[in-house]
Amino acid sequence: MSNNDSLASSPWAAFSGPNLGYVMDMYDLYLTNPEEVDQDLVALFKQYGAPSVNTSNSTATSTVDAGNIEKVLAAVQYAEAIREIGHLAADLYPLNNQPKDFSRIEANAYGLTDADLINMPASILLKDVPASVHNALDAINYLKSIYTEKIAYEFSQVVNKEEKNWIQSKVENGALKTNLSADEKKEILNMLNKVEGFEQFLHKTFVGVKRFSIEGVDSLVVLIDELIRRSENRGTKDVVIGMAHRGRLNVLTHNVHKPYQMMLADFAHVPSELFLPKDGSLEATRGWSNDVKYHLGATYKAPNGSTIKMAYNPSHLEVVSPVVTGQARAAQDATEKPGLPEQDKSKSLAILVHGDAAFAGQGIVTETLNYSRTLEFNTGGSVHIIANNMIGFTTERQDSRSTVYASDPAKGYEVPVIHVNADAPEAVVQVARFAVEYRAMFGKDIVIDLIGYRRYGHNEMDEPMITNPTMYNIVHNHETVRALYGKQLVSENIVTEEDVTKLQKDIKDELQTALDYVKEVGKGHETSLEMPEAVKNGAPKDIATAVEKERLEKMNEELLTFPEEFHVFKKLGKILNRRRDPFQGKGKIDWGHAETLAFGTILQEGTPVRISGQDVQRGTFSQRHLVLHDEQNGNEYVPLHHISGSQASFAPINSPLSEAAMVAYEYGYNLENEKALAIWEAQYGDFANMAQVMFDNFISSTRSKWGVKSGVVISLPHSAEGQGAEHTSARLERFLQSSAENNWTVVMLSSAANYFHLLRRQAKTLGTDAVRPLIMMSPKSLLRNQLVGADVEELTNGEYRPVIVHNTTGQDAEKVKKIVFASGKMAIDLAEKIGSGEGYEHLHLVRVEQLYPFPEEEIAEILAKFPKVKTLAWTQEEPKNMGSWSFADPYMRELAGKGQKVVYVGRDAHSSPAEGDADSYKEAQAKVIDEALSSK
Repeated sequence: MSNNDSLASSPWAAFSGPNLGYVMDMYDLYLTNPEEVDQDLVALFKQYGAPSVNTSNSTATSTVDAGNIEKVLAAVQYAEAIREIGHLAADLYPLNNQPKDFSRIEANAYGLTDADLINMPASILLKDVPASVHNALDAINYLKSIYTEKIAYEFSQVVNKEEKNWIQSKVENGALKTNLSADEKKEILNMLNKVEGFEQFLHKTFVGVKRFSIEGVDSLVVLIDELIRRSENRGTKDVVIGMAHRGRLNVLTHNVHKPYQMMLADFAHVPSELFLPKDGSLEATRGWSNDVKYHLGATYKAPNGSTIKMAYNPSHLEVVSPVVTGQARAAQDATEKPGLPEQDKSKSLAILVHGDAAFAGQGIVTETLNYSRTLEFNTGGSVHIIANNMIGFTTERQDSRSTVYASDPAKGYEVPVIHVNADAPEAVVQVARFAVEYRAMFGKDIVIDLIGYRRYGHNEMDEPMITNPTMYNIVHNHETVRALYGKQLVSENIVTEEDVTKLQKDIKDELQTALDYVKEVGKGHETSLEMPEAVKNGAPKDIATAVEKERLEKMNEELLTFPEEFHVFKKLGKILNRRRDPFQGKGKIDWGHAETLAFGTILQEGTPVRISGQDVQRGTFSQRHLVLHDEQNGNEYVPLHHISGSQASFAPINSPLSEAAMVAYEYGYNLENEKALAIWEAQYGDFANMAQVMFDNFISSTRSKWGVKSGVVISLPHSAEGQGAEHTSARLERFLQSSAENNWTVVMLSSAANYFHLLRRQAKTLGTDAVRPLIMMSPKSLLRNQLVGADVEELTNGEYRPVIVHNTTGQDAEKVKKIVFASGKMAIDLAEKIGSGEGYEHLHLVRVEQLYPFPEEEIAEILAKFPKVKTLAWTQEEPKNMGSWSFADPYMRELAGKGQKVVYVGRDAHSSPAEGDADSYKEAQAKVIDEALSSK
């Protein structure tokens, strides 16, 4: 292919004599005062280094005229322009309805003629000169054939020189222009025939039914198929695909191997589970409330031992991408040993399919790109595919974004972009092969912009001629890629027209046979989906979470013993040393200490722990200190990596400043590794606002919609402390509003011991039918409060308690006329006011730790012990229209006995969650406390 041995590989080959001397003088000047050197020469010096004397006479097939340095520089600029902006003139658009810009890749734009170029050696423009290229004009034409045809490239944004040179070398050596074999071409045609045949059969058989057809980017299936095949050849065992609804059914059918019978059953209103493969090769779950067919996923177990998964996804387009990358990372991580997980990037591949409007418009796309090369979130490179229809719902590109391409956001993250014409399936295959090789070489994300069109409207009931007539007049007269490629192979004598016709008939017959079978077998069967008993029964109450004192004490000492050569920051060392005191009968175990002990015991029992968030290593409030830093050299030390008996990995991760993507990632990680305790903690609870879509569309409802179980833990610091409206509320009311069907556990704890036991209980339910997400309003100022702290005995003998009866009230049941219910900091503020209980004999304080499932039984037992009670007061620090009151009110009225009234004690309804200054807060809080504790 190339003539490497005899041809030079830099523009300096064009210079000799005085011209070379001049260039060498300019290089010396460049080394000392680069601003005084022509910028074109500076660019060459940066790219090719110092000019050198070449004594060989065989390094060029032609020479440049003496003294014409400007012409050489212009030729180099010309070639670089083709590399950098040749994509603007490329043949990328199947409808041929977009302008092509040749203005900057013509010789006259650089003051050059063909004669000038003929007189220059090709080696000034190409590193590896093909044998058919004899001069610079040939080189220019060769570059145009590479950069302006059906594939176009953008990689000038890549900073790493080795990586950039590798891409350029691959591209210019013709790696993406090699011919496919006749069998490979037949295989492509067969796949395209299946893709189109499937869509057309559905279109004609189930008229008007939504399916979000793939037509216009049919070669997406070819692309994904080649990505999977090539990745498996490199040892990949798990492929996880995330995509929205456009083309999803076709990808499920032909890439994830969901049988035609199952897919057709979904359309024919027949239970699709009747047609699950008997060999167990496909897993497809549904929840009891179910979901539309184009949101469902599946897992295929291939004969070669690999798995191909389509992640379940709602219609919120891009939000599945971080879920899928979390799944991919979990598949790569070996978590069976102490320390950080051991990652094998080759084990799993994430394929993320995007819409063109969504890739440019949705911020979660750039969140995902941003973490793609961070240590604990990278997956060795995701392959992003933009299934580019050149249109949003009805919005065309000029209104959809401010950039030339939908893919442009990726360039800010040094991600190479390859554009490819979706009507050129052989080019699509070559791009897939390149992407797999690039990922294996550099472990980075890559974007494939698969440019096609959309044959119908946004869905099959939508009429695009109403809003987009110009485009759709072209579409209606444009042949399908199957038809075009069939004609190509006929012209190449690879298949006959009869072969093409038979392929069409065969797929139609196959689908009709499958539908007939579905209708026959499905007679009398109706879909019946019920909530599993494990969900109906709620969380098990018999989970033992206490830990022997000797085990805790030994671990505690190990956590506080550091290597001799490690220098803990002295002030922090004194703080940590106080963690010995509770085991010596002095003081209590505070929140951060209880958490660390819980993590340690969980690791010893073989459950890996992964906790991420913006400041989790230290903790937002400097309470945690999971990762210590040597004060002299900055070296890190993780005490939980060095406890005896640990049987699992521990990963404390400071995350990027993103919420939606990080919540999604940890949710995905736990989906893939159901035995991993995956925790995301917000810096402040209100940061969860940015991840609301993940709570609404995934975490709260995946089990009821899709039958997908999750045990992810969400920790949201929440309480009013006079620090302003923001950073106060985690919007507890939103989580309670979505609470139903035992979908998750929502807590607002006021006890470090309860936190210890709750973490251990959550870990023990992982991987079981009893598992569910845990949403926790976690404390801030309470982290070090003595009333919150735990005695050692509470960890060794206690258990998780949904409700805690305060120990200084309710001593004389006959005197109690009022029971005050409160959670979190509100409960502790009341407890501090009550003190020893003297003067408060008329009331009893109940700390409601668990808000959902609401602890009705526990509260009923408490009420039964106080027959003289007249008032049940629900007290909270949040405004009346927020917090837990509206949720708890109907439960409390149901529990109230005859003659008992349920009252609300707290702030009035407000639009803001808290007062904006400390003085106003203290005044308002004092009023609430006084009213709650009064005898009224």
